[in-house]
Amino acid sequence: CNYFSRYFSKMKFEHVYDLLNPEDSTSMSAEMGVSSTDDLFQSGDDVTANDDTEAASGGFIQSAFVAFFLYQVIFASISSLFVWFEPVSAGSGIPEIKCYLNGIDLPRVVDVKTLICKVVGVTFSVAAGLPVGKEGPMVHSGSVVAASLSQGGLPTCPGSGADKSFSRFSDFRNDREKRDFVACGAAAGVAAAFGAPIGGVLFSLEEGASYWSTKLTWRAFFCAMTTLATLFWIRNVDTMWGQANVDKLFSFGEFSNLNGGDSNFSVWELTLFAVIGCLGGLIGAVFNATNEHLTIWRMKNVNHSKLRRFLEVVFVASVVSLVGFLMPVLWGKCTDLPTDMQDWSNQEKSLVEHLVPFRCKPGKEYNEVASLIFTEPDIAIKQLFHFREAGADDVSTFSSGALFMFFIPYIMLATLTYGIAVPSGLFVPSLLSGAAFGRLFGHLLHKLDHTSGTFADSGTYALMGAAAVLGGMARMTISLTVILLEATGDMQYVLPLMITLMAARFTGNVFNEGLYDIHIHLKHIPFLEPDVPSVAERNEIVSGQVMSTEVKCLRPVERAGVVYDLLRSCSHGTFPIVDTASGGTLYGTASRYMLCTLLQRRAFGSPDVLDDYHDQGHDLGPRRLSPLVQWDTIEKSYPKYPTVDEIEMRDADRDGWLDLRPYANTAPYTVNETASIQRTYRLFRTLGLRFLCVVNHNNQVVGIITRKDLLPEALTDSLLRGRNAHTLEDEEEEDHHHIM
Repeated sequence: CNYFSRYFSKMKFEHVYDLLNPEDSTSMSAEMGVSSTDDLFQSGDDVTANDDTEAASGGFIQSAFVAFFLYQVIFASISSLFVWFEPVSAGSGIPEIKCYLNGIDLPRVVDVKTLICKVVGVTFSVAAGLPVGKEGPMVHSGSVVAASLSQGGLPTCPGSGADKSFSRFSDFRNDREKRDFVACGAAAGVAAAFGAPIGGVLFSLEEGASYWSTKLTWRAFFCAMTTLATLFWIRNVDTMWGQANVDKLFSFGEFSNLNGGDSNFSVWELTLFAVIGCLGGLIGAVFNATNEHLTIWRMKNVNHSKLRRFLEVVFVASVVSLVGFLMPVLWGKCTDLPTDMQDWSNQEKSLVEHLVPFRCKPGKEYNEVASLIFTEPDIAIKQLFHFREAGADDVSTFSSGALFMFFIPYIMLATLTYGIAVPSGLFVPSLLSGAAFGRLFGHLLHKLDHTSGTFADSGTYALMGAAAVLGGMARMTISLTVILLEATGDMQYVLPLMITLMAARFTGNVFNEGLYDIHIHLKHIPFLEPDVPSVAERNEIVSGQVMSTEVKCLRPVERAGVVYDLLRSCSHGTFPIVDTASGGTLYGTASRYMLCTLLQRRAFGSPDVLDDYHDQGHDLGPRRLSPLVQWDTIEKSYPKYPTVDEIEMRDADRDGWLDLRPYANTAPYTVNETASIQRTYRLFRTLGLRFLCVVNHNNQVVGIITRKDLLPEALTDSLLRGRNAHTLEDEEEEDHHHIM
């Protein structure tokens, strides 16, 4: 994904460079960046000799803009076409994976088709220059790979004798193990995107999985470790796997101590970092609120039509291209390149080569705004982090005006872009806009201090700003701290990052939720939050008030026609089995897929086995009344079990007896109807249940609780129903007294 997105971006900038500089059409170097060559986007002072050259320069600018515009729009359109083929591949995919790990099986979220469209689509959306990142889609992609592997979705050669049924690993072929695999895949995705294996495990724990265990911890750790080892192996092939080149992994560059052995900041500046965190949380809250209203508008006016979604992508790509090309032109100021770089590190000298001389003298000047736009986002982030600016002797590489002129339009475009029909991540746009904000904050502090060196280097403030804005949007704390630490490789920033992220989270939570949670709620997905809904905390609600009383039950031995009609009449996933011989006590539960499999395999006995089940039910004993289907046979078709539409039920078979006793789950989770809703909620969510049988003191089934019954809206409705019922009872009593 990285290789091809850089390849297409390089091709785009090479062509634009050739149009801007027809006299010097040497190609850009393989290192993609703003200016892989010092002459990128040259114009200005070198072509002002006379009116003819000025006119020629204007023509070059126009041609370059048209080419730049077409490249961006075409790449964005290609990306949107893949979303046309598979709509689930749009966006970052993190909200969908969070829902999957919460126990909600969204259609096609972990299909291979989604993976292909996601990876290819995000490659083109990044190459299109949209303010998007690859990191969120990598999390989704890792989850799809994990889900496919857990189900044995491995191609085998004909005649190879390979076990295509994956039966040797049949223990993995169930929903619980598949969910654990997806959690490990999410950790691997973060490890691949940032080169941060520990951060990936913590991300899966904090943002992803709703159910965690010790076994899942080491599994995710092993998976992230394998991901990092694979990256090392692939990216160091050219050295024949000698000394590893760590720079080839994603990083924020090398952070070094500018003050010898001391830290790059003073202890009293931790307060300023908390202020940056609060401002970042406020920026994130505004971003989330704006994007929420945009998403609501899209759901009403755009998302119901594939054509409208495609046209919206073309429109947004056009706006991004126009603003991106216009901003450096409007800035129009050329800044001298730093000359005194004797004390600079090789990293800083390398970053100087990436500064863009957009309409400036190549090799002598650069355009500050163009240097942040006409480059890859990770290069721009490194520039904001590492160009030193701490005292009077340091060069101010990016001025306040340039940073402000870049920050405001960029974050507005990112707000507009997130949610359109292209695969897009949130991490990189947040980090880049936050780094610009943080460096602007630091630059203004140095201006107030007359650059006497009282405050920390502006790069330190840029790092805190990047963390603050991303934390303000996603509201992550633990995992984001570790991801940023692994990307920086410098432990001196542990406490500043923790303070900044906590301040961003607290401030943002005052106004709204994180962006991922907002999108989950906008799609009306029954997502169970970690905490019990506030309406349940404030009021006394019991399970009997929220349960559904319309329970569809079966008997331990039931007519095949009754089972078939029940499956036809409702779409429930599980049915309680009640023993009518003992007064309707709960015997167990039977799943829908198991009933369909038994009917398809005609595992029912003769109608003559029992003359009258009602009379002889208590005398059944241990004898089996229908053919036994092995459990391995039932599970073999996972996850594509037969449906009721695939079952052919003949009239002669309808009276056959289906003995459910060998297949029933005789120890289902239950809750008493008088149990508090807090206990019910925690039991349901902690164990990852799909349903919960509600019983009375005699162990008789009185209701069923599903996920939707525990949502805040459903709890509020049940509370209102209870109050209305009490009001009606009181009115009836008053009427009765009047009659007496």
